[in-house]
Amino acid sequence: MKKLLRTIQNNNLFIKMFLVMVISIITVSVLITFSTIRMSHNLFMDTFSITNTKVLQQIKQQFESYSYSVTFTTLNVQNNGTIKRMLTQDDLSSIDASTSFYTITEQMDRIYSDNPNEANMIVLGKNRRLFNMKYINWPVDADTLINHRITQNMNENPNEILYQYVKGDDITGGRPMIVATKALTERSSDYIYGYVYIPIRERDLRAFYEGYTSEGNSVLIVNGNGEIISSNDQGLIGQNAPEILKLAKETEESSLDYQDVHVLDKDYMLLSASLPALDMYLVNLVDKDMVIGNMINTKVIVLISIAIVLIAVIIVFMISRRMTNSLSRLIKQISDMAKYDFTKPIDENGGYEARKIAHAFNYMLNELQEYMNELVKTQRKQRKSELEALQHQINPHFLYNTLTSVKFLVKEGKKEAAFDTIDALIPLLQNALGNVDETITVDQEVTNIKNYVLINQTRYGDRIKVNTLISPDCLHYHLPKLVIQPFIENAFFHAFTEKKRGFIQILIARRDEKLICEVVDTGDGITVDKKQNDKGRKQLFSGIGVRNVHERIQLLFGQEYGVDLSSEPKKGTKVKISLPLIEDDPKNNIISKNNTNNRSVGGENF
Repeated sequence: MKKLLRTIQNNNLFIKMFLVMVISIITVSVLITFSTIRMSHNLFMDTFSITNTKVLQQIKQQFESYSYSVTFTTLNVQNNGTIKRMLTQDDLSSIDASTSFYTITEQMDRIYSDNPNEANMIVLGKNRRLFNMKYINWPVDADTLINHRITQNMNENPNEILYQYVKGDDITGGRPMIVATKALTERSSDYIYGYVYIPIRERDLRAFYEGYTSEGNSVLIVNGNGEIISSNDQGLIGQNAPEILKLAKETEESSLDYQDVHVLDKDYMLLSASLPALDMYLVNLVDKDMVIGNMINTKVIVLISIAIVLIAVIIVFMISRRMTNSLSRLIKQISDMAKYDFTKPIDENGGYEARKIAHAFNYMLNELQEYMNELVKTQRKQRKSELEALQHQINPHFLYNTLTSVKFLVKEGKKEAAFDTIDALIPLLQNALGNVDETITVDQEVTNIKNYVLINQTRYGDRIKVNTLISPDCLHYHLPKLVIQPFIENAFFHAFTEKKRGFIQILIARRDEKLICEVVDTGDGITVDKKQNDKGRKQLFSGIGVRNVHERIQLLFGQEYGVDLSSEPKKGTKVKISLPLIEDDPKNNIISKNNTNNRSVGGENF
């Protein structure tokens, strides 16, 4: 898991670029595919509707032609005197009847020759004489026919040509038919003397449109009662479909090319054409899903889109990888530089962008190094100047007060004390006036502390006692000049304002591979706000020398070293100075860290 996380982190730029581009490609491809399928769907449906509308018009023309032929035939029968005599006279002899039958057969053949689709024709009189042109197509007798529903409908509508649907029952021999019927009437009295029947089998009627149908593209003939009388879908014939009739009327009346409907438990595109002469509607139901599925291969379009996406992703992967490799190497070099070596320049290779960035970074690095060198030099000069200022500060007041003390000692005849004070002052002046960049040993610093304490006790007496506790194994370690003395001076002059007596403890020892110097007094102490530690520290570090020590140590040795100060009112103040373990190398005269073990600790009182 760690290795995976490291790999992801190292290739973060590439992963982000790759993911963004892949998501963009997939999104665009999905939108284009969806739009293509939808546009193809809409274009196909519009084209399909236009084509089917033309087809419906062609089918309508055939039905209108058939209607015209039926009308023409019924008029000829209505106007034929021979047929009328045969249907109205009851007292014919057998010879006359045979002759008349022959004559009427000739008449009907002549009339029937104009009737298309080889439809049958039956003429029936009130005298129950029946003439059937194709008995084999509809073997029906006069009694059955005259009492049938279709004849009753003619009696109710004697002046209309009715197209009536007869289900496949006993009268039709189990075959559904559409029968065009017309009552034969006297012109003057509208007396009905006979009936003409022009039946056409549903399968023959289907021939008008069956060549234009296919799976999912059905044609229905719906009569005025909402009954499906013909369809290429045999299961629909004979069903009552008032909803389809209503939708067909709406489409026709609103002059719509088509409308999307939900009928027969499916979604269809519905087109319609009215057949007013037949009191029927020609309805075209298109199963959109099936037809589009057959005509538009959605699966192929999706597979093509997926293939294009895969190819694009591979190309994007190669290009992105090539572009980001050089940037990743550049980032790794910069990261390693921050960890290991800030001065080492990075390699200027890879793509154009990476080379330009590397060149600019190296240039900036060089400028930064020069700036840092100048800054360090300036800081060192500033610290040196501050330390020199500190040394110069020591001279006027300290020398004045010390010489004054010596003067009083001489007047009082205390020559020995005067000589001791002068002897203590001489090494202090030598140390203060020397090179500020030099370091001194702990042993030398202890000697300086003794001399400084001796001079101050000469001035102030022994009310402030100083104790030292120095580890013997630390005497050879080096430390910068004037690191401990400013805190002793601060304790002498400021720690015992309210308290007149007390102690100053000086401890030097080795802890955790560091040289620890502590100055602890039992004086007045002050309050330090932990939330404002920096501000409190500045207040405690009053005077240029005390404030200077902490900053100088961190500048020389780093952030892990420096001065830590803690204090409580009426309990005193503790100053802890952390320094590295450095000692003088006798061969090369350089400063190096010492790893010797601690030995016993010794102490002394002043």
